[in-house]
Amino acid sequence: MNGRQLVQQYYDYFNQQNWGGMLSLLSDDVIHEVNQGGTRTGKDLYRDFLAHMDHCYEETLSDMVLMSDESGHRIACEFVVNGIYKNTDGSLPQATGQTYQLPAGAFLEVSDGKIQRVTTYYNLPLWLRLIGAGE
Repeated sequence: MNGRQLVQQYYDYFNQQNWGGMLSLLSDDVIHEVNQGGTRTGKDLYRDFLAHMDHCYEETLSDMVLMSDESGHRIACEFVVNGIYKNTDGSLPQATGQTYQLPAGAFLEVSDGKIQRVTTYYNLPLWLRLIGAGE
């Protein structure tokens, strides 16, 4: 499987809520750079992140466009997050089942047949407005 196919499978697993499938595509020392957060290293922290996200949000991705460098090791992905805010996430506004459609993007690095890095970006102030919490 080449880099683009690996990343496509990763996001297919995301849309299927197949967290084990997603984790199987990551290197043990995956670097995860979270939007509005720090860097987490390792599959165990990624597993914890997925469990937290699954508790607070129900999301699928649409309108996905994958782009890669010539080597196929660095892949960018643009998509729309279609979500439901199910349970309040920490100090964020209260969840009441709000729905949202949020443009987002990610940068991934592939090496030795595994995803080595996942960096995700989205506009947090826009998300806050979409759930009725911002201006």
